[in-house]
Amino acid sequence: MSRSKLLIAVSSPWASEKLAAPIADLAKRLDAEAVVAHVTQSLDEDDSESDAKQRGEQTLRLLTEELRNAGVKAESLMLFSDDVPKAILNTAKARGCTMIVLGLTPKGPLKRLIAGDVPNNIIRIADMPVLLCPANWEGMI
Repeated sequence: MSRSKLLIAVSSPWASEKLAAPIADLAKRLDAEAVVAHVTQSLDEDDSESDAKQRGEQTLRLLTEELRNAGVKAESLMLFSDDVPKAILNTAKARGCTMIVLGLTPKGPLKRLIAGDVPNNIIRIADMPVLLCPANWEGMI
């Protein structure tokens, strides 16, 4: 039997800190490895792109270190794409993941409409289980 592998997609350091303990617990119970991914989108201004990349690196580092400290085998990937759902799904398939875990950020309906509804697009086209962790959620999985 092959080992479970989670692709954990997070968008902010805040989501990484909030999800570290419950995802580490879930991964340990499933005896799963973890691929922590952050998608950085191309931006027009160089300063903003640098800030986005730095925030992405911090996001990855926080969650990957917490998972490793909890005894979970984890790797991190910085992805660069203008199509976030496609980048997440392609990476999950390429890495042999068995589940996608999404850490949601508190976005209102208008912001989702403008930025695109990443979770909904992933759920609609994914061919593997997707676990959504809402921004206002507390506790363990």
